[in-house]
Amino acid sequence: MPKPAATRAARSSTATCSRGSCANIRASKTTTPSQIELLSSLAPLHDIGKVGIPDQLLNKPGALTDEEFGQMKMHPTYGLKVITTAQKRASASDDEILSMAKDIVYTHHERWDGRGYPRGLKGEQIPVPGRVMAVVDVYDALTSNRCYRPSLPHDRAVELIVSGEGTQFDPAIVDAFLRSAPLLRRVAHESNDTAFAAVLSARARQEEINGRGPTPSSAAR
Repeated sequence: MPKPAATRAARSSTATCSRGSCANIRASKTTTPSQIELLSSLAPLHDIGKVGIPDQLLNKPGALTDEEFGQMKMHPTYGLKVITTAQKRASASDDEILSMAKDIVYTHHERWDGRGYPRGLKGEQIPVPGRVMAVVDVYDALTSNRCYRPSLPHDRAVELIVSGEGTQFDPAIVDAFLRSAPLLRRVAHESNDTAFAAVLSARARQEEINGRGPTPSSAAR
């Protein structure tokens, strides 16, 4: 049976992505409409590896220690293992769906500048689904309530995403994100209800630094 915290994380992503936020972020020269539709369908899997993270970390109201963050950083690896184990049990060969699912789960915390995890991939070494999911995940994290801070307004979240352009995020994906910002504003507004606000405790914990607000690199883990 799935852990409650991990289940809440999946519901959060489903609420956001199924209503259009990730379906409208396109790298027009590298993705097709059918690939974007598939990405939107698979996006809720991105944090599936958090089933392997202790609930006391997923639900911790304060900052993570270095050791705890090291544990949290294992969730992409755990997620990939979940998929590959299920694939082997089903004797299934790789196809477009499985390949994209693996890319989303395993690479959505890689950074454009190579300082992400788990592999430290850089630039175009990162699969496009991972680059798109990185932006979607951070936007969702920033605009969602946490047990230790309220959600940020849409405009502030957009500013923080833009501040990560060329360092944390692929500039082409940020450009596509900005073109989708009006739709995302509507989605964020329509989703601002009690049920949506409550699901975020399983998401990656933002590191709280005294005297500083959130950054895109600390928004989602």
